[in-house]
Amino acid sequence: MRIAVVLVLALGAAGCGPGETSVTAKRSLRIGVKADQPGLGLLNPKTGRYTGFDVDVATYVAGKLGVPPSRITFKTTQSSAREKALAAGTVDMILASYSITPRRKTQVTFGGPYYVAHQDTLVRADDRTIANVRDLRGKRICAVSGSNSWRRVTEEREVKATPVETATYSGCMAALAAGRIDAVSTDDLILAGLAVGTRTRVLNAPFTDEKYGVGLRKGDLAGCEAVNRALTAMYQDGTAARLLERWFGRSGLKIDPYVPQFEGCS
Repeated sequence: MRIAVVLVLALGAAGCGPGETSVTAKRSLRIGVKADQPGLGLLNPKTGRYTGFDVDVATYVAGKLGVPPSRITFKTTQSSAREKALAAGTVDMILASYSITPRRKTQVTFGGPYYVAHQDTLVRADDRTIANVRDLRGKRICAVSGSNSWRRVTEEREVKATPVETATYSGCMAALAAGRIDAVSTDDLILAGLAVGTRTRVLNAPFTDEKYGVGLRKGDLAGCEAVNRALTAMYQDGTAARLLERWFGRSGLKIDPYVPQFEGCS
């Protein structure tokens, strides 16, 4: 009997460290999302309700893990706090336009990706001096705390733009409107949502692939494998295509309805 109990506990926490539990064994989930990214994760301060593509994907994945919407708690998780939130157990998983990178994979186990976005650039509608990433030379670009997007301009592409640090993407939009910065360069799905109802335009000049992953506590391999099964089902049953059309169908972006190639759980 004692051996059986030990085996059950070990299987329930497969891939996790001592005292940690895989998301596959949880009856409720705390999921980190963004609060200021229209189309991806947006909080309505009046209702306290989060909406967006990331929120809907999170709800679908949780359902496949056996957790209904009534037992999901969404928590605002800014870019700079994502790794710490998972490590501290503040959240159980994160779906917050969370690009999979080699550095982040040393701290987080990623399921997915559930979508491959592309970095592009947003400018004021009347600005014709910027047509692509190279034109950002000498310009002021938004640098959101905890995001790698601005580094892909200044370091990977070696474009000598001036980063202007901002806490959130809504702060970027305020700075762009006020003329304190010249451009916002980040994932096209983020830009498409931000541009709605504003006097801005997306250049439609993509220059990277951004693999959006489901962030899990480092070492939760069982959770990662379960998340990947859920994401495969989401594409196979047509849910992914419906959600992409719902949130981005009118944006003019080219949407890929096929399941992305997974990174592998590690």
